[in-house]
Amino acid sequence: MKKVVIHSDGGCRGNPGPGAWAAVLTHGPHVREISGAVPATTNNRMELQAAIEALNALKQPCAVEFFTDSQYVQNGITQWLPGWKRNGWRTKAKHPVKNADLWQALDLAASRHQLTWRWVKGHAGHHVNERCDILANQAMDRIIREHTCEQLRQELQQFVAASAERPDTPPPLL
Repeated sequence: MKKVVIHSDGGCRGNPGPGAWAAVLTHGPHVREISGAVPATTNNRMELQAAIEALNALKQPCAVEFFTDSQYVQNGITQWLPGWKRNGWRTKAKHPVKNADLWQALDLAASRHQLTWRWVKGHAGHHVNERCDILANQAMDRIIREHTCEQLRQELQQFVAASAERPDTPPPLL
């Protein structure tokens, strides 16, 4: 089984606002950088999307050491997920799990691999984590350049409205 090291990051300008995700996948001397962006989202959704995209980029099952600077992702995947699944995607307080669509996608993507999850402090000089942050910011820059201010405003309004309609995601604070 191939051994792969993944570092990921996600971010948002405003929360919600334009957001992006990035990951660096390393297998021996081979390094692959991936990133993407959306015009309106939240920081937590981008952190989750980064993990999903990174795992889905692997073409076969791998032994993965996965580094994230998101305690939300780290705790969710290693501690909270089994309980959410057992409780029908509800928290201990019986509320719908926030971002359940992405947690389910991450659970599926992770199920193909042997994973060891590691947390790394963000913005603390960790070289590959800093590279992920740069890639995510470049992707955010691109999405902002590709949209007018009015388009970004409309995307944000649509995102907020859709979030209010989904029972798993309370409307974000603006």
